[in-house]
Amino acid sequence: MCGIVGYIGKGNAKQAILKGLASLEYRGYDSAGIALMDGKNIFVEKKQGKLENLEKALECLDLNSSLGIGHTRWATHGAPSDKNSHPHLSMDKTFAVVHNGIIENYISLRKILEEKGYIFKSETDTEVVAHLLQENYIENDPKKTLLNVLNKLEGSYALGIVSSHFPEKLICARKNSPLVIGKGINENLIASDVPAILNYTRNVYYLDNDEIGILSKNNIEFYNKNGIEISKESHLIQWSLEQASKNGFDHFMLKEIYEQPNALKATYSRIVKDNKIDFDSIFTRKDIEKYNKIYIVACGTAYHAGLIGKVYFNNISKIEVLSEIASEFRYTNPFVDENTLVIFVSQSGETLDTLEALKEAKNKGATTLAITNVVGSTISREAHKVIYTMAGPEIAVASTKAYTTQVLILYLLSLYIGVNKKNIDIKQYEEFLKEFESIPTKIEEELKNSNIIKKISERLKDKYNGFFIGRGLDYQIALEGCLKMKEITYIHTEAFPSGELKHGSIALIEEGTPVIVLATQKNLIEKTISNIKELKARGAYVITLGNDNNFLKEVSDEFIEIKNTTNYLSVYTAIVPLQLLAYYTSVAKNIDVDKPRNLAKSVTVE
Repeated sequence: MCGIVGYIGKGNAKQAILKGLASLEYRGYDSAGIALMDGKNIFVEKKQGKLENLEKALECLDLNSSLGIGHTRWATHGAPSDKNSHPHLSMDKTFAVVHNGIIENYISLRKILEEKGYIFKSETDTEVVAHLLQENYIENDPKKTLLNVLNKLEGSYALGIVSSHFPEKLICARKNSPLVIGKGINENLIASDVPAILNYTRNVYYLDNDEIGILSKNNIEFYNKNGIEISKESHLIQWSLEQASKNGFDHFMLKEIYEQPNALKATYSRIVKDNKIDFDSIFTRKDIEKYNKIYIVACGTAYHAGLIGKVYFNNISKIEVLSEIASEFRYTNPFVDENTLVIFVSQSGETLDTLEALKEAKNKGATTLAITNVVGSTISREAHKVIYTMAGPEIAVASTKAYTTQVLILYLLSLYIGVNKKNIDIKQYEEFLKEFESIPTKIEEELKNSNIIKKISERLKDKYNGFFIGRGLDYQIALEGCLKMKEITYIHTEAFPSGELKHGSIALIEEGTPVIVLATQKNLIEKTISNIKELKARGAYVITLGNDNNFLKEVSDEFIEIKNTTNYLSVYTAIVPLQLLAYYTSVAKNIDVDKPRNLAKSVTVE
C-alpha cells in the first residue's frame, strides 16, 4: 500500500525522500509526490505514474531544504492523477500532509469544511486532514493542533505532516497503518517500512495505535492520544540494505526464490536446538493442554500457508483445526473461546483484515499467536504470542520465501503441540524433524535445473486461461501455485481438487488448455493418472509435477521432476518449480515481475 517517507536533519531532504520512496516502490503505487520546507514556505511537486516522473520534474529545483515528506500513492479515493496525488496542502498552504489508510468519515468532514468556505482540489479523503489542520491550528503547539484533528477522524491512518508554522518539526501519527521512525545522528526519519530508512540508520521506533511523534533534527518526542508524553524502546534492525537489494539477480522475486534454502535453514536453526523444538518460552504445558481447537487466519499467500498448516495439525497434532480467510473471520461468528488458539499469519504483520480478525479473537477470549516476518509489526505487538520467520526482507509483491518459512513454522508447531499432547511419540517426532533436514539441499538442487521450466513458460505466455489441480496436500499446494500465476502473469487460472474438476469445470477444457497437475502424494498417484487421462481426452495441455514415475511421464505433455520426500514435506519441493514457472512466464510476457499491476505488498485497508 502507499509509501510514506519523511526527513528532518542535517542533510538534503529531497535526496533522502526520493531514495526512501525508491526503496518502497515494491509496495505498489500509481503516483508520487514530495513537499519540501525552505524555512518559510512549502514547495510541493506531484506526478502521476512512476517515481521517475517526479524525479525528472525536480531535476532543476534549486531548493536548500532539510525538512520534507514524500509519498507513493495507490489509488483508493479518486482516480490516479496529479491532483489526487499526495502531499495535500491546506487551503492557506501552511500544512502539507501525506497519508496511508482511509478516513472513513471524510464525506461528512468535507461537507462541514466546505460550509466553512474551504475549497477542495482533489477527490481524496486525505485532503480533509490538511484543511482540518488549518482549521484547528493552535499557535506554537503542534501536539494540540494534531490531537484536535485526530479526535475528529474515523478510520485508519499513518500521517506525515510538515507546516510553515513549525518549520523545524516533522510530525507523524498512526492508527491501524504502519509507521516506523528512524533515529540517526543529527537527523531523523519516518517511513512506512524499514527499507526506506536503512541508508541513514538501523535504529528504529515503531509507533503504536493512537500515538503521535514530533521529530526535530536531534530529538524525538512521543505522545499518546491524551497528549501525555510516553517513552518508547528502540529496535536495532538486524538486516542490512544489501540484503534488500537484488545482488545481481534480474528481479527481487527471483532472488527471493533462490534465498529459500537459507531462509528455511535460518528459521529451523532458530527454533530447533539439539533435535528439540523450542517453543517453551512461548507456550507452557498448561497452555498446550487447554487448547481443544485451533483457527488459522490469514489472507492470500499466508492463507495458503495456513491451509498446509491445517493438514499438519489435523494429521500430526490430531487436534481440530479450522482455516479462515481473515476478511471473512469476523462475519462468520467463529466458535472461539478461552480454550481456542487462533494463529494469525502475515508476512508484513500489518495486514488490516488480519489485524481486525485478531482483535475479534481477543475479544472472544482466545489465545492469539502471530506468525510474521517483521519484528515490531502491529500484529506481532497486538497478539498474545509471536513467532518470527527468518526470511529476511521480502521485496517482491508476490511472496515466496515468506510462504515457505510460514509453512515451516506451522510444521514445527504441529510437531510441538502433537508431542506435548502425546498424540505422537518421541520416535515419530524425531523422524519428522530428521526428514526436514534434507529439504533445503533438495531445493538447492532443484534450482539448478530450471531449463525445462523456462521452455514451458514460453508455451504458456500466450495462454489466457488454465487450471491447477491436485489431491490431498497437492490441492493446497496448487492453490498457491495458481495464485502466483495470476499475480504476476495475469493469466486467469483456477485451482481445484482433482476429483472436483469433472463436476462442472471440465466443460471449460478445450484443445490446448493448460492444466498444471500436482502429483506428489504417493498414495494418490493412480487416481491422479486417471484424472490426467480425462483431461488429455478433452485436448488439455498437461504439465505434471511429480517424483520419478514413468506412468506420470507417459500420460503428460510435460513432466517437471521434483525431489522425492515425504507426503507432508512435498510442499517445499513442489512450490519452488511453481514459483519459477510463474516467474519465467511473467518474464516471457515482459511484465514488471516485482510490481504487478493493481497489487501492493502490504494491504493496510479493508
